[in-house]
Amino acid sequence: MKFGIFMPNGRNGYIMSSASPQYMPTFAHNKAIAIEAEAQGFDMILSMMKYRGFGGDTGYWDACLETFTLMAGLAAATSRVELFPSVTLPALHPAIVARMVSTIDDISGGRCGLNIVTGWNKAEYEQMGLWRGDAYYKQRYEFAKEYLSVLRSLWENGSTTYHGANFDLDDCQSSPLPRHRIPIVSAGQSPAGMRFVAEFGDRSFVQAGPDRLKQIVANLKNAGKEFGRQVGAYAVFQVIAAESDAEAAAMTQNIVGHADTTAIANMIGSAMLDTNPNGISEYQTQGMTRPVKDGNSAFMTIPAVYGSFEAVALQLDSIIAETGIDGMLFSFPDFVTGARNFGEKIRPHMKNG
Repeated sequence: MKFGIFMPNGRNGYIMSSASPQYMPTFAHNKAIAIEAEAQGFDMILSMMKYRGFGGDTGYWDACLETFTLMAGLAAATSRVELFPSVTLPALHPAIVARMVSTIDDISGGRCGLNIVTGWNKAEYEQMGLWRGDAYYKQRYEFAKEYLSVLRSLWENGSTTYHGANFDLDDCQSSPLPRHRIPIVSAGQSPAGMRFVAEFGDRSFVQAGPDRLKQIVANLKNAGKEFGRQVGAYAVFQVIAAESDAEAAAMTQNIVGHADTTAIANMIGSAMLDTNPNGISEYQTQGMTRPVKDGNSAFMTIPAVYGSFEAVALQLDSIIAETGIDGMLFSFPDFVTGARNFGEKIRPHMKNG
């Protein structure tokens, strides 16, 4: 079982509430988290990328550290954890990304992977003149296949000539090559997104409550078998742990009770533009009344596991045993303390950790 941390490089991390810690993203904060992650035996860290936040009273994600430069800095500050920056496909040409990943691969001694984000939030790209039109909602995984084909050709050969529907490259050069294979991850949960990961990815990040998670994992692994591939399923969870169940429950309910409803409404408004069925954007539009264990909007629709340290350990063990996941990616209200508590107070109680 592998464990990772969803790094808070956007303002206020992954909780849309005034009752959680309020902070601007800084390199110092993310460095402290990465160092604690290594000390506590975490296997990987992943940073997202957002070019336009959702505002509200908390200014949610209105500030965001750039993912590749952040992970390059963290590569130099760490020695063991895998590092996954996120490429938002409409914003960056694959030939540029190929060099950036090769650079982080060199800095880290072969610990760099890449998270593929097809980009469903129209406002992010439209403000820069980079939105590819509303047809992109349904075409984005075909775009992603071409994008990844270009990337892999550059990484493997150092040059490529490619003429496709979306890219036109003539003897495009990219050197130095990464010295290690670059693992690809993605969080697509629509049927199209799942097939993309099954055919081209190494890991999928799944955002769903325990009951729904089991079926999604089974679907993903079955899709992988169609392509003769094994794909890892990593579940994303918020962890709110305290000395007692009552304390953790009070923290959780306080976060929900002080949710930033304006920021949530802005996020849902953007998600509703996405016509791709059964995907993560559709999941986000339904989060206002969803129980926290299944992904309430106050927690960015990431399912929350909460309770005493021992109770959280039991819940995580149960999820691992019942769903067939290969790893977990965590968010915490306080990331440094959360990572330390997981390593020192939760994981020792786990049977499957």
